[in-house]
Amino acid sequence: MDEFLKKQARKLIDIALSEDVVGNDITTELIISRGMKGKGSFVVKTSGVLAGIEIAGMVFTVVDPSIKFISLISDGSVLTNGDVLAVVEGNLGSILRAERVALNFLQRLCGIATLTALYRGVITGCKADIYDTRKTTPGLRDLEKYAVKMGGGVNHRRDLSAGILIKDNHLAAAASVGQSLADVVKKAKTGAPSGAHIEVEVETIEQARQAIAAGASILLLDNMSVRNMRKVVDIAHGKIMLEASGGVTLDTVRAIAETGVDCISIGALTHSVKALDISLQIKA
Repeated sequence: MDEFLKKQARKLIDIALSEDVVGNDITTELIISRGMKGKGSFVVKTSGVLAGIEIAGMVFTVVDPSIKFISLISDGSVLTNGDVLAVVEGNLGSILRAERVALNFLQRLCGIATLTALYRGVITGCKADIYDTRKTTPGLRDLEKYAVKMGGGVNHRRDLSAGILIKDNHLAAAASVGQSLADVVKKAKTGAPSGAHIEVEVETIEQARQAIAAGASILLLDNMSVRNMRKVVDIAHGKIMLEASGGVTLDTVRAIAETGVDCISIGALTHSVKALDISLQIKA
């Protein structure tokens, strides 16, 4: 992880630890003696892809700097049932206080990386890349987009300032005051920062023709049929980047990739992911 991501992770860890009130774990206080030492192993219970192991380690050291956390497998690695991801050793009370927060981060990020890798595997041999979207958990965007990268995916724009994407609601608002798609693209190009790409969301072949003629840099083919995507690919002649999006599933992504589009953006990578099953097995 780079320094920016570490700083973002630390902010989120502080929030999560505060939410869990780790300073007042009454169960641990009543049952575990203060000087008791322990050791734990992070064990994965299914196959997947690792993401967030360093963040899990940060949780423990924030709770107690004396805790030793050793990762045994690096982010981006393929996991199989029974793999030991890391070991943690030190004050048992501190380990127990940090356990759930560490697992919450780790399981979710591994789930995102795993789902991304599944999509990548389905389109093996196609030129298309798998992209994420801004449909992320509020506050967790940077970590979730990191997990997508660990799964072999590509990050779409991070935020609203990171690129120009003219969506259907922009076009609808412009149409209500008499502006055409071409007018909107021209307006965006006129005021765009130097080097900025103009991406336009289109739903029909005719809209795609209009956007290309207006000078759009990228087309987002929203919920188009595979047949219509192929037609747009033929119209574009490789001169403009084509992104497919909208309701993409593991069952449909291969057919979409085979149309010849350049990328496929999938909101489900972050908004509908299932956490990977990981446990912390502790010995006193």
